[in-house]
Amino acid sequence: TIWQLLEAGGSGDPAVLGMERPPLPFGALRRQVQSAGAALNALGLGRSDRVAMVLPNGPEMAVAFLAVAAHACAAPLNPAYRRAEFDFYLSDLNAKALIVEPGGSPEAIAAARARRIGILELAAEPSQPAGCFALEAAQRIAPLLPAAGGPAEPQDIALTLHTSGTTARPKIVPLTQANLCASADNIARTLNLQAADRCLNPMPLFHVHGLMAAVLASLSVGGALFALPGFDALRFFAQLRQADPSWYSAVPSMHQAILGRAPRNREIIAQSRLRFIRSSSAPLPPQVLAELEETFGVPVIEAYAMTEAAHQMTSNPLPPGRRKPGSVGRAAGPEVAIMDEQAPRLLGAGQAGEVVIRGANVTPGYEGNPQANAQAFADGWFRTGDLGLMDAEGYLSIQGRLKERINRGGEKISPREVDEALLDHPAIHQAASFAMPHPTLGEEVAAAVVLREGARVDEREIRRFASTRLAAFKTPRRVLILEELPKSATGKLQRIGLAKQLGLA
Repeated sequence: TIWQLLEAGGSGDPAVLGMERPPLPFGALRRQVQSAGAALNALGLGRSDRVAMVLPNGPEMAVAFLAVAAHACAAPLNPAYRRAEFDFYLSDLNAKALIVEPGGSPEAIAAARARRIGILELAAEPSQPAGCFALEAAQRIAPLLPAAGGPAEPQDIALTLHTSGTTARPKIVPLTQANLCASADNIARTLNLQAADRCLNPMPLFHVHGLMAAVLASLSVGGALFALPGFDALRFFAQLRQADPSWYSAVPSMHQAILGRAPRNREIIAQSRLRFIRSSSAPLPPQVLAELEETFGVPVIEAYAMTEAAHQMTSNPLPPGRRKPGSVGRAAGPEVAIMDEQAPRLLGAGQAGEVVIRGANVTPGYEGNPQANAQAFADGWFRTGDLGLMDAEGYLSIQGRLKERINRGGEKISPREVDEALLDHPAIHQAASFAMPHPTLGEEVAAAVVLREGARVDEREIRRFASTRLAAFKTPRRVLILEELPKSATGKLQRIGLAKQLGLA
């Protein structure tokens, strides 16, 4: 359970750190989690009760997540949502309470009041170590009821998150205490995390990547977490110098933004004690991996993850293990296989199909959605929706989301293949290929790119360059040059709907 996981650190060892604050040692962390859990129980909130959390990134959010997940069920939500979105998520979750900062999140509060959901205020204590807070009821609507008190049991639901809902209604993904702890252990073993390690976390803490890889994996071995208030490429290197981490984990778009600022910060890079950099949640182009390793002088470990697996599924190994650029590594926790897209039949090495997984970190199933579960599970395997193939050594290569493949007159095109060809152009810093409508072929290839600072190139030259590396039917018919690629709140590229968003539909 989460509570047992927090027993790893020595009482005086640093557990949670933040900007301009003293560190919170493990002993004080456990007391804070226990006291917040007792406060939840006293307010009638206990095991499996849904507690929505709308809090900014930082040490208080990290510790509040631990407290709620250890005693109830944490449901972190993106603070940038609008009123209608909060209405949907609070209703869909059947949340019993909402935690906010004093005076913060007015739209979330309005949605909670309309639904007569209790509101709790989390007040940080600036004079205390990072992560210390007081939790009080700001609005109690329902009568006080006895709660299933005390720390949760392994099969209790600890965390609920929604799928992105790119093409359909978002689905609720419940993750048990056992799911989360298995995933934390998988990540820690893959990265050989030790008590001396310190993770710098730029990821949002309403997302499984930051919660699992940065928070739980670090604390599960007695290591430390340095929780940033959010990602800001302009401040990242100053934060790196202050935090003095041994590793950080981020999505590819963040790594690319960091590389854009690296030439101005060579001295900080030279003085850092990073032993590796981790990338996950979206494909990392091999060109970006190579530039990161050259810039920081440490191995870059690409992992493959998704919410339904409580994050990590595969990972490239640390040295002296072999890292294969363009691959997401080998199974790193759950069993991983390739299944025929048309039938529940496992395929052999070198055969492309749908990636499937099973293991202790995998969700027991979408909540209240038997139709989605019937589609997602086959012969005990969870179907990820990703197209991939595994080589003879067990290294997995992801060719893209099945639903993101471009179908040009029957020709199936992987956007990732087009991206990687475009990124070979010396002027291109970022690339995202996607489908745009075509009157006779159904779909055609388009791409959006961001140029390197000071670079100049036009659409015609980019298309000509791509044609030397790609078959004619894969070459983008339109290339848009943008200042920034559209991304989700967690920094991921959202290919579906991009044609409409960019005026190509």
